[in-house]
Amino acid sequence: MTTSKKANSVLLVQTNCPDGETAARLAAALVDARLAACANVLAPCASIYRWQGKVEMATETPLQLKTAADRFPELRARLLELHPYDVPEIVAWPVAEGLPDYLNWVVTETRPE
Repeated sequence: MTTSKKANSVLLVQTNCPDGETAARLAAALVDARLAACANVLAPCASIYRWQGKVEMATETPLQLKTAADRFPELRARLLELHPYDVPEIVAWPVAEGLPDYLNWVVTETRPE
């Protein structure tokens, strides 16, 4: 498979969690289920957003997940089951380029056993 074809099959998925413990728990569950090859729990950040007609501010912990594009529907469904928010942020970007060996690893590690 060429680099661009492999790159098109990998997604970077982002969600925010209420704290680092929740982010780590979600990350472990998704990697263990082979829905993500890798997860990064990032540093807490300030989030400002409109919710139910009011502007809110909260500290959240971003969670980045790397997955194969064909595994995204299952990852999204599982994340919705596990996430404590009513409407969690779940957004995904296609990886346009990357190290071929790394991209192949992401796809390989997200294959069901």
